[in-house]
Amino acid sequence: MRDMVAQVMDRIVPYLASLPEQRMHTMTGGKKLARWLREPLPEEGAPFDKLLTLLFSRVIPATLNTASPGYLAYIPSGGLFHAAVAELVTLSVNRYIGLFQAAPGLVQLEANVLAWFAAMVGMPERAGGLLTTGGSMANLTALVTARRERLPPDFLRGVIYTSTEAHHSVRKAALIAGFPEAQIRAIATDDRFRMIPAALESAIAADRAAGQTPFFLAVAAGTTNTGAVDDLEALGAIAERERLWFHVDAAYGGFFLLTERGRAAMVGIARADSVTLDPHKSLFLPYGTGCLLVRDRETLRRAHAVTGSYMPPMQTEDDLVDFCEIGPELSRDARGLRVWLPLKMHGARVFRAELDEKLDLARYVAEALRQIPEIEIVAEPELSLLAFHVRRPGLDDVQTDALTRRVIAAVNERQRVFLTGAVVKGRFLIRICVLSFRTHRDRVEMAIEDISTAVQES
Repeated sequence: MRDMVAQVMDRIVPYLASLPEQRMHTMTGGKKLARWLREPLPEEGAPFDKLLTLLFSRVIPATLNTASPGYLAYIPSGGLFHAAVAELVTLSVNRYIGLFQAAPGLVQLEANVLAWFAAMVGMPERAGGLLTTGGSMANLTALVTARRERLPPDFLRGVIYTSTEAHHSVRKAALIAGFPEAQIRAIATDDRFRMIPAALESAIAADRAAGQTPFFLAVAAGTTNTGAVDDLEALGAIAERERLWFHVDAAYGGFFLLTERGRAAMVGIARADSVTLDPHKSLFLPYGTGCLLVRDRETLRRAHAVTGSYMPPMQTEDDLVDFCEIGPELSRDARGLRVWLPLKMHGARVFRAELDEKLDLARYVAEALRQIPEIEIVAEPELSLLAFHVRRPGLDDVQTDALTRRVIAAVNERQRVFLTGAVVKGRFLIRICVLSFRTHRDRVEMAIEDISTAVQES
């Protein structure tokens, strides 16, 4: 066992140390590699060192380098090594945490994490939640909980409201939860890509007049395309007045609440009935670490608790929890330690400082891009994400999109940073999301330099 771990560390340490010099992506040969890797179930074993060589020489390099400081694409995930150490402990001792009595200490550590997050959001003491695999499962669990709380068993007249800029997982959650596509409303956004409150009110009124049942409002605290933060205060007031379940998808932006500027941007989030957070985004943890919080933990229990004759009695004390009763999973991994250990080792102060740095860097990038001729910033950074395109005189919208696509391709070809784009209101935009704990001023300066060069040469 010690030898296996030592061999792994002999690979991981130089791999992480060389991240700044590694390629940002290997975009060719993936299909060939996948077909080469296909094989039947092996009857005999292979040496561990040869398997590690396969992983680190062939399998891992053929990827997007999401751990790189130059990864400014999508919404980066940090992958703190401390969480990997926690996972080594968790998976080695292999304790079951779906039931409190099976591992009361580990369950409580996870409950502590959830209580810290609920306090950060501003939820009351009766709040609760669970760690999930990511924001998609959190959004789905929130919607199912709201459906059970607000609608009758025949729920097909229930209407779900979100914005045209919402993450696609909200729509996917509605479909998985059994709602017809026709019951999902995508509300228009303003010039800052935020849901328009008046448009929401009009849609609700029209649905009530048509005999529908408005019940669920999903808004964003940091959209994926442009980083927009909806007017949570105004939309929360509408939800309260119209008796809608108010859900805030803060998968990207939520942990900026640790900072003063983040709290100012997300005023009104404490109104939420439920909030999605992704520690694997703005808390820098590895992929597979999401979170759902609810204002009243009993709503989760009412929506998910079932029993079987083989199950032990569930907890009845208000301060104890059986996770199997408040979510869809009975068997699940113990996710709490990978969050608890980094927070206990470093404290919130260190994470706050990192997040403040990302806010500063996004504003630095925006100001630098403004100095490049033909760059037009379309979405200013409300948090750490901004979007822009290249606007050249004499080009129509189709030609402008083509030019912008050439620029992003040229930037990514240089392999120092990796950017992605999105089509927003019919325009192709280049996005920059500064979120990795490894990304600092030197790397965003490389991004600015490469963008400037690509614009000049395109």
